[in-house]
Amino acid sequence: MRRLEKAGIVVLVFLLVALPVMLHGWPGSLPGNIFMVLLLGSGLSLVWWRTHPHLVAVLGGSLWFAAAVFSTDAWIPEAALAIMAGLAAAAALAWSGRAAWLAALGLGVYLYLFWLVLPPTSPVAVVMFSVPGFLAGTVLRLRGEAVDQLARRGRELEEERELFAQIALRHERARIASELHDIIGHAISVMVIQAAAGQRLVGRDPARAQQAFAAIAESARQGQEDLRRLVELLGGTEAGGPDLTLIEEVVTRAARSGLDVSCRFEGDQGAVAVRTAHIAFRAVQESLTIALRHAPGAAVRVLVNGSGTGLTVRVENDRSVQERLNLPGTGRGLAGLRERVQELGGQLLAGPTPQGGWLVEASLPI
Repeated sequence: MRRLEKAGIVVLVFLLVALPVMLHGWPGSLPGNIFMVLLLGSGLSLVWWRTHPHLVAVLGGSLWFAAAVFSTDAWIPEAALAIMAGLAAAAALAWSGRAAWLAALGLGVYLYLFWLVLPPTSPVAVVMFSVPGFLAGTVLRLRGEAVDQLARRGRELEEERELFAQIALRHERARIASELHDIIGHAISVMVIQAAAGQRLVGRDPARAQQAFAAIAESARQGQEDLRRLVELLGGTEAGGPDLTLIEEVVTRAARSGLDVSCRFEGDQGAVAVRTAHIAFRAVQESLTIALRHAPGAAVRVLVNGSGTGLTVRVENDRSVQERLNLPGTGRGLAGLRERVQELGGQLLAGPTPQGGWLVEASLPI
């Protein structure tokens, strides 16, 4: 396509310049031949108007000006002024922004000097064969810049979309990892502790050992049920939203497993949002898991206090009264809980108490 365009420019220069001069009579003097060479060179420079507009504007304009200097004894076809239109368009394409204004000023000075050295020619003809070309080149340049800007913006939007998709994927994976940690971590902690207790009691107190194994079975069933709900939720199945009654359930199960735990509700919990209730439940579950692992035999107190603007979940355990079991964690429990609390706009405090116990307190917006 570009080759056809270049060939067309060569043919057009021949038809507008060389052919009329040949029909009129080729100049026989040296200045006349120099004029024709310079004029044809100026027109043929338009072949590179797309790739080198700066070169075309400067070189082609210089050749045309030099041709005008040697045109004293030569006949100039009026159609040759069309080359001036192409050179003006190339000048408009070559520079943008503030440089375009300087190019327009330079074109005005050039046309004035060109008109002075050219044999008697109407200034209207010079302007008509240059200014429209410059304006057309300006429109073409602005259109190209707009297309480039839209394409660049499209690429930026595509890159941002991919980045947001990656961030969303990482957040979703982190959320799933936190949910799995809460479900599996709590269930396994209960089962390991009860299994250790059952091993100690199986020979001395079969009845209590049987209770311990029953607690293991219940914890396993509950963990399996929680996993099933999580899988259904990830699969798009509608599930009922959690509420604060889940806190009572997890506390009751922990008490049946042998944990000395009490739970108290204060204030108003009727207007708690689903996400808030879910994170409050996970905060209690993670705190009970911490107490099971690191403070066996210690008393645990759960307080859920609701007000008009927020919900406070406070779980505190005393100092451990039994030997700790070797139950290493993943280190992601409190970190994941803190991230979810902060995403909701709340705050999480976790640390030792002056009495040697441990406190977890989550302040959540209702």
